[in-house]
Amino acid sequence: MPIQWFPGHMTKALREMEKELKNVDIILYCLDARAPISCLNPKLHELAKNKKIIYILSKADLVDRSQLSLFISRLEAPDCSVIAVNSTQSNSTKPIVNKKKKLLADKIQAKADLGINYSIKCMVVGVPNVGKSTLINNLCGFAKTETGNRPGVTKGKQWVVTKEGLTLLDTPGTLWPSFKDEKIANNLAYIGSIKEDVLDITELAYSFIADMREHYKANLEERYGIAVQNNDENIDIFDKICVSRKCLLKNAELDYDRCAKLIIDDFRKGRLGKIILDK
Repeated sequence: MPIQWFPGHMTKALREMEKELKNVDIILYCLDARAPISCLNPKLHELAKNKKIIYILSKADLVDRSQLSLFISRLEAPDCSVIAVNSTQSNSTKPIVNKKKKLLADKIQAKADLGINYSIKCMVVGVPNVGKSTLINNLCGFAKTETGNRPGVTKGKQWVVTKEGLTLLDTPGTLWPSFKDEKIANNLAYIGSIKEDVLDITELAYSFIADMREHYKANLEERYGIAVQNNDENIDIFDKICVSRKCLLKNAELDYDRCAKLIIDDFRKGRLGKIILDK
């Protein structure tokens, strides 16, 4: 199932972000911990190449920390730090504040020597629905930006000041104009970064089942009370889940559409266990 979604406001957002780069000291790059590599937008990476970066692995409570440590090692670099957080948990963002101050210690001290109490300016970027606005609200200590468990909530840039005196630029979630890798497109769809209006949820769930049986077969078996046999086709597993969850039509036919929504919702809400989609 080819997936493409790049509405006009994303093009505008990328242009505005490029203009604002000269005004920021550091970039907070939000990634969903369930698909950290898939969330690396080449367009955003190009914009951020000359800036210090803190990668924020949001929703870290939904994954196995020992597996996540492998991705942290891949992302770390001289001018890049990585912090895993549960953005909805109180005080979980304190390490981010400390890391920003450490990365910019020389600049802060130079301003202090001139008698200036410098406010660090940060641009918050990421693909849609990875928790940028939730992160900002947590840093501020109260709701400064609108949040929602769907892509496209933030449509324009917005400057806010945190309780620590940091200045943050909230930006809309942005994808790239076309996906060359179907696996990346699927991963972003699974985590909710692509608007559901452009997706075939039944096909998406079928692809998800195929991915899960390869790496997380036990999760499917435990959640849905089914046995996945080696000779099962993916559609056989889909059928078993439909029956297990009583997703049936009046004439006893299997209701794949309802079952598909249930499966994707179970994954997004962590009911299928701690899963990392990237390998």
